[in-house]
Amino acid sequence: MTRRPRLRRPVLLAAFDGWNDAGEAATTALDAVGAALKAETFASLDPQEFYDFQEVRPTVRLADGVRHVDWPAVELQAAHLPGADHDLILVRGHEPHLRWRTFSAEIVEVASALGVEMVVTIGALLADVPHTRPVQVVSSAGDRELAERLGLPVSRYEGPTGILGVLADAATRAGIPSVGLWAALPHYLHLAPNPWGAMALIEELGRLLPLGVDTSGLAGQTEVFDSAVADLIEENPELAGYIERLEADADDDGPALADLPPEELVAEVERYLRDHPGSRGG
Repeated sequence: MTRRPRLRRPVLLAAFDGWNDAGEAATTALDAVGAALKAETFASLDPQEFYDFQEVRPTVRLADGVRHVDWPAVELQAAHLPGADHDLILVRGHEPHLRWRTFSAEIVEVASALGVEMVVTIGALLADVPHTRPVQVVSSAGDRELAERLGLPVSRYEGPTGILGVLADAATRAGIPSVGLWAALPHYLHLAPNPWGAMALIEELGRLLPLGVDTSGLAGQTEVFDSAVADLIEENPELAGYIERLEADADDDGPALADLPPEELVAEVERYLRDHPGSRGG
């Protein structure tokens, strides 16, 4: 920790590259929040303890003719929310390869020391949804009291999990309630970043928190993204037919994700996690 920020009843938001981050939607959303609020780094985790550098390699850059090695890192940033009762702590980095319990404990230790009142984990998954429909975000709370206060279902998930689940569990054990957000993205698209997914996550964060973030920068990326998707579909007639079937399933054979009760939305996330224990979300 390079400095101790002065924060008002902070809420911690966390997103990680990798399995939890289909289309890079979660990390793109958190980056946009940090940029809009001018978040400043106040702490980082030692990458040596948590990463396999053959999996996530360091990079070399030149600055004023001097060579620097940038190591994979997890940074903690502080951001103030003007006119709100809460400030924010943003946790952003790569999903660790090693020592997940120690990794989560270190984040929770800082959170406890700074008086964090809630942890919000942000992820994105690949689902059987067409890209021609609005991105749906599944939200659930880790305990009944918080769920009732925020109008969310209680997570009853059992099965494989990623670092988001481990971090949420560590926070709960430390007495900090948690909320999980997941954006459902089309599994047939591997284009990243997905600005539609990022904007949907920011919109849901704005519903949970008094969070006013300008998403015009992300909105400006949607035209390029949509054009790339259109080119992909034009080159693949079979894919176009498959998308039409997904649209028919969503419109005719049953309720779309947007119309499902919260419990069934959460079940969609749980099904994905069980069926894809070793997949990588991007």
